[in-house]
Amino acid sequence: MTERDTLLHLIAGGCGGTVGAIITCPLEVLKTRLQSSGLTLRPVFQVHLSTTTGAGVLRPGQVTPGLLQVLRSILEKEGPRTLFRGLGPNLVGVAPSRAIYFAAYSKSREQFNSIFMPNSWIVHMSSAGFAAFVTNSLMNPIWMVKTRMQLENKAREEKMNALQCTRYVYRTEGIRGFYRGLTASYAGISETMICFLIYETLKKHLPSSHFTSPNNGSNRGASGFLELMAAAAFAKGCASCIAYPHEVIRTRLREEGSKYKYFFQTARLVAVEEGYTAFYRGLVPQLIRQIPNTAIVLSTYELIVYLLRDPS
Repeated sequence: MTERDTLLHLIAGGCGGTVGAIITCPLEVLKTRLQSSGLTLRPVFQVHLSTTTGAGVLRPGQVTPGLLQVLRSILEKEGPRTLFRGLGPNLVGVAPSRAIYFAAYSKSREQFNSIFMPNSWIVHMSSAGFAAFVTNSLMNPIWMVKTRMQLENKAREEKMNALQCTRYVYRTEGIRGFYRGLTASYAGISETMICFLIYETLKKHLPSSHFTSPNNGSNRGASGFLELMAAAAFAKGCASCIAYPHEVIRTRLREEGSKYKYFFQTARLVAVEEGYTAFYRGLVPQLIRQIPNTAIVLSTYELIVYLLRDPS
């Protein structure tokens, strides 16, 4: 791969990520709110059978509000602009994070190909894991600020922008505050590895001639793009379902002034206080967001590569 090809893929990946981040930002805000411990649970009364008389007894309980209820609450109490909270740092971070990821992935894949069987499953998983480790380590401060902005629902005369939020985190928590949730991000590397393993496996079964050259014909090219998007969406959806609990733990660790301090301590508290189902709060908007986001990112990426690729 030449330097021109590398630059082309970095630009295409950055543009695809930017378009996807803008369009799917409201779903990410909803997902983050559902993951938060500050989510207002609805009080309900449940019928329990008495152990002595067998009669029904009403006992208070709590039910997690659904996606539409959280959306309605945000629109009524905070306004539509809240659905785009954290978009600024997201846009600042998405292009460099993709550049870092793809550069680390391609370089590490060259190294792992010389150690293991070239282009085998272990090469793809190891390369994806290494690239995710590097990207998470460098980009965590930006994602931390984005999460804090999305969780900010306190009554303020004016909510903080990205720069004000950055200054506030530094003033109250110091440099270490920007790396809260990093251990959960490292745990989430498993999601990236699973995703790439499924994606690369599916891609091997796709007719590669459909999308390797723009001269194959518009119909076959469009078919290839759709197949790639479907493969990526399926891979990401499976990986998200398997590794999703780390996202809930990461959000809790990034909450301001919370009781959550470390990865396993947070996992234990969530399991004891809220039950294991709490680890999957926000999964529905996450999946709804991932499918169109993956389609948008890949279609934009493939389109730019298709248009700018050297025909020779």
